[in-house]
Amino acid sequence: MVKSGSLADRVLTMLGRDPAKAVEFRDEAVRLHTLRREDPAAFRSARAAARTGHVPSHRWRNRRWAVLVAVNLLFVVSFWLDIQILEGALTASRFVGFHLIDLNSALQVMLAHKHIIVNLVIGTATVLVLWLLLGGRSFCSWVCPYHLVSELAEKLHLALARRDLVSDHDFHRGLRTVFWLVFGVLAWVTGYTVFETLSPTGILSRALIYGPGLALAWVLLIVVFEVAYSRRAWCRYVCPIGLTYGVAGTLSPVRVVYRLDRCVHELDCKKVCLVPHVLDPVVRGRAAAATMPIGPDCTRCGLCVDACPSGALAFEIKGLSKLL
Repeated sequence: MVKSGSLADRVLTMLGRDPAKAVEFRDEAVRLHTLRREDPAAFRSARAAARTGHVPSHRWRNRRWAVLVAVNLLFVVSFWLDIQILEGALTASRFVGFHLIDLNSALQVMLAHKHIIVNLVIGTATVLVLWLLLGGRSFCSWVCPYHLVSELAEKLHLALARRDLVSDHDFHRGLRTVFWLVFGVLAWVTGYTVFETLSPTGILSRALIYGPGLALAWVLLIVVFEVAYSRRAWCRYVCPIGLTYGVAGTLSPVRVVYRLDRCVHELDCKKVCLVPHVLDPVVRGRAAAATMPIGPDCTRCGLCVDACPSGALAFEIKGLSKLL
């Protein structure tokens, strides 16, 4: 049986399985859960105290948006001013002479060519090390231009939902794993990187740098679908990039950590989380340990850290200290 909160559980959850329910709890977690059951008045008092004077922060969101915009603008400025700092696009680029190749793109190209391409391996190595250190899916929220578009589309979806004009429709998260396999098989069978043609990440990156084209109509169609029918559908249920980077960053030292002793279970974090299944431990009674890292499907967007009224969620570098 896979234990709740274990590495295997977190990886399987990323692949689409529902988070495992804890059956074994560490002593400190048992003590904290028991205190909250046996002394509900004290718990309610702690919850009220945590909420007193709490003003939701946008510190990490603002930092993330600034980095995302800066990275993509550097591509644009480098091209238009021909200063050769960051050349190419997000799928394949060169930073002051160092080749950088997107992990998923490199995989698709090698599947299409049916052999390992040495130049791709060299260009991918630097990117792999970077996201092994920072956490793979941080690419999604800190670099990917479509992530920002989808995040803003989600705000519009929620505004329309409050007026009962649209409703959200969920799909099984395992669909993303299925699409990852489908796009890999298509590349192998056709000899063509089908996903790169459809990827809004690549389309937007190239449009920003080289100018808009008809492919933007496909991106607009995805956005309309997300606003009107299923919020963040592409990132949650289709895009294989997040899954590839999630696997790459499974053992990353940079992570969001949950502390049960500080949690008042308001669940504000799950309301804003872009991948809320990773925050299953914050639900009252589910945390198997007093301190738990959030799983590799976490995009390190920081929205939960900003929203938490009691500081139960925070960025950390494993073995070092809390990131301010």
